[in-house]
Amino acid sequence: MSGQDIKGLFLILILCGIFYAIKIVAIPVILCILFFFITGIIIWLYDFLYFRSESFLAIKNSLAKNTEDFNELNKHIEELKKAYVDIKSADYGHAEYYDNSSYDYKRPYLNKFVSDDDIHYCSLSVCKNAKVQPFKYFCKYFDVTIDENTLTKFEEVFNQFSAADEGIRILKKEREEIFNTIKKDVPYIIREFCKDKLFRELGFDEVKANDIFYPKYSFVYISAGGNSSMRSDILFNTYNLEKFIQYMSEKIKFSKSMLGQRALMTSSLRKYILQRDNYTCKNCGLSVDKEPNLLLEIDHIIPISKGGLTTEDNLQTLCWKCNRSKSNKLLQAKKIEDERITNN
Repeated sequence: MSGQDIKGLFLILILCGIFYAIKIVAIPVILCILFFFITGIIIWLYDFLYFRSESFLAIKNSLAKNTEDFNELNKHIEELKKAYVDIKSADYGHAEYYDNSSYDYKRPYLNKFVSDDDIHYCSLSVCKNAKVQPFKYFCKYFDVTIDENTLTKFEEVFNQFSAADEGIRILKKEREEIFNTIKKDVPYIIREFCKDKLFRELGFDEVKANDIFYPKYSFVYISAGGNSSMRSDILFNTYNLEKFIQYMSEKIKFSKSMLGQRALMTSSLRKYILQRDNYTCKNCGLSVDKEPNLLLEIDHIIPISKGGLTTEDNLQTLCWKCNRSKSNKLLQAKKIEDERITNN
């Protein structure tokens, strides 16, 4: 047998080995794909039939009041998330940008320029300093005046965001409790593979994640050549809001409040007011003892819009329904007053 024949035989053996290996691997892979495909079809067909069955409709009807209360609270929490302070980066005007460089000259980061009120484009040193001293540079470059009016606005945002966070926690807990009460009546496949769809079909609205609604302000550096960049973000979640309120309070002389002092809306103050009022709504008397998943909020007795301050004697505990009712009445009164002024 010649050397060429030996090489040819060796090559044939290698190819046979490769095909055999592929066969060994491919068959289990194909079987796994078929298994998951068939399983998916079975689950889809099962939940399609189940969510139209009389047993499911009976569960849905029994939970109608729970669903209504759940969605009403969820809607209220979405309204709380809309609280914001209208802070914008300094307006330097608007200009169109065109990159006329040659085709093969890449400037990737220059394409990331976005004109937005919550973005400030700056030098590298400012961007780095904003990372080290975020509140100082936020006030300076987003034209935030540190005074009692600004402080009051941020306190109100902190109060509403804190209530929203607590409300989301309550909703998730309540949803889990509802699931535990019905899971014995729900088939295993639905419980394990279609839990989210189960709640959608029951009529429960989606509970959105906590961090989506927090305002974020950014310092962005992009090099002149457009080949490098840096970004410092300030996310005003409840932790940062509380720290920012304390930061502003140290720089303000409280001329409005008695003896130059006032309380600040902080987590500890919110907790103190709740404990002082025995976790009970001061309006309707409902408490967490009677309703464990009750959302309680801290209310300014004299509204901030009418000069009320964040002091212990001007704060009270209200359930979310009473607080919303009070807010609606104030909005209606303001609307009537605005119409009266306009007509005069």
